[in-house]
Amino acid sequence: MIHILILAAGQSSRMRGGDKLLEQVDGSACLTTLVQRALQSGRPTSVVVPDLNHPRASIAQGARLIPSPDAHLGMGHSIKAGVTALPENATAVMILPGDMPDLTAQDIQVLADTFDASPEIDILQAATEDGIAGHPIIFRSTLFDDFQNLTGDKGAFAILQNNKEKRKLLSLKGQRARLDLDTPEDWANWRQKRKSQDAETS
Repeated sequence: MIHILILAAGQSSRMRGGDKLLEQVDGSACLTTLVQRALQSGRPTSVVVPDLNHPRASIAQGARLIPSPDAHLGMGHSIKAGVTALPENATAVMILPGDMPDLTAQDIQVLADTFDASPEIDILQAATEDGIAGHPIIFRSTLFDDFQNLTGDKGAFAILQNNKEKRKLLSLKGQRARLDLDTPEDWANWRQKRKSQDAETS
């Protein structure tokens, strides 16, 4: 079974004292909203947090919590902690950054269903509608050992590079496979754009 792993152990260093995963998305904190969208897929969902006493741990209702004490050293450490903690029955992992508010429950479902129907591939990576690779990314369990070598802030880039022949891209609508929000300005611009879109459809 595919297990969903939401990365929520970063430092939000560009938020100037704020926490991007606590920003409001559809009436709840961004992390809470993404956890609920992931759970709608029916797949087990875990969240990597800096520690179990962190404020983010209390808003990831319904998900299993995985602490990553080395998260401050880079995303690679968070991913490694998460994959290492997956149960033995995990046949694949979907890695989903916690700061991508436009990803929908349907996006997550389509990715998971497509991977389940594609035994010939080891990696399924979401892309923008014009084909630029982004997130989420699903990795088959045959690659889990490779995650033990991850360090720094490049995430799973090395694993992607070493397995290009076994990777497939799946385009999602618009640019949401690449949209992550790191600064207060990013969030303000996103809210303004969303407000404009809502006005156009009302």
